[in-house]
Amino acid sequence: MPEIASNFINLDFMTAAYLFIVGFVGGLVSGFIGSGGAFVLTPGMMSLGVPGLVAVASNMCHKFPKALVGAMKRAKYGQVDVKLGLVLGVSAEAGVLYGAHIQENIKKAFGDAGSNLYVSVAFVVVLAVVGGFVLRDALKTYKSGATNEEEKVTKIAKWVQSINIPGTMIYFKSINAKVSFLFTIPLGFATGMLAATIAVGGFVGVPSMIYVLGAPSLMASATELVIAFVMGLGGSLKYAWGGLVDIRLAMIILAGSLFGIQLGAIGTTYVKPFMIKLVMGLIMVIVLFSRALMVPVYLAQLGLISEISEITVKVLKNTSFAIMIFALVLGAFIVLKAMWQGRRAERLATKEVLSH
Repeated sequence: MPEIASNFINLDFMTAAYLFIVGFVGGLVSGFIGSGGAFVLTPGMMSLGVPGLVAVASNMCHKFPKALVGAMKRAKYGQVDVKLGLVLGVSAEAGVLYGAHIQENIKKAFGDAGSNLYVSVAFVVVLAVVGGFVLRDALKTYKSGATNEEEKVTKIAKWVQSINIPGTMIYFKSINAKVSFLFTIPLGFATGMLAATIAVGGFVGVPSMIYVLGAPSLMASATELVIAFVMGLGGSLKYAWGGLVDIRLAMIILAGSLFGIQLGAIGTTYVKPFMIKLVMGLIMVIVLFSRALMVPVYLAQLGLISEISEITVKVLKNTSFAIMIFALVLGAFIVLKAMWQGRRAERLATKEVLSH
């Protein structure tokens, strides 16, 4: 019992208000780019002193009802491929259960510092690889001036779609082609494994649907919400069983997120696909720096490097926190600005039509 009690932080009004705002912005970004927004929420909780594994578990718990709301909202706009989401969701669930098992073993062997280090290093590596790739792709599209053109299907996706394995082929409307479900198994498993590690499977899920299967980015980001719902449900039960879900944090973040995700989902109808990639890439790269600053702190706690003075630890924590707040504000600003500009353009177009 004392071990479970050590997982949970004291919750005062300021902490609750902070979590609500973080949840709102996380939801806003999540509805816009299709990822659970947990790449901001997990570090956000950890910056308050929540152990890494509890932050991941509580995030997963808040995520699945929010993902369901977002998926239903975006399904109204015809952006969700339910079949693809469920097929990927099945293998993602297996990845979640395996990833959760690894997480729990690390916490048992190395305590909170080991768990925090594992979560942070996973964040830095994944954000660097995926964020860099997505950002490069978005900027390339922007520079080429092809922002209004239809997205091109990658060579890998064309190859995947060209392979016919009898008895395994499934037609997906988002791709408008048949693909063997054998290709979806490793993609789903990797998505689930990552979700259990850092509470964000969308970093693998969304790019793999776009670049490996050939789905348009708008549909990939919406379909990821279906996968997030399936993964979150199973992952929450698994972590809750081990006493690792702080339901208070999950509910406060969920309350903020449900407002934000509605706005974010509406925003997707007003923006060009490259903009979704740009927002995703930018936030990933900024949050990467926020997490990287905390790695030396956890290494010192584990005795893997020489001890760091209390002042240095404080500076690292505060800087990490400030960078993360900047990522949140920037993401919210870009999404809301894109929405405002889109709505304005739509109103002007309607006025012109009516005047004629």
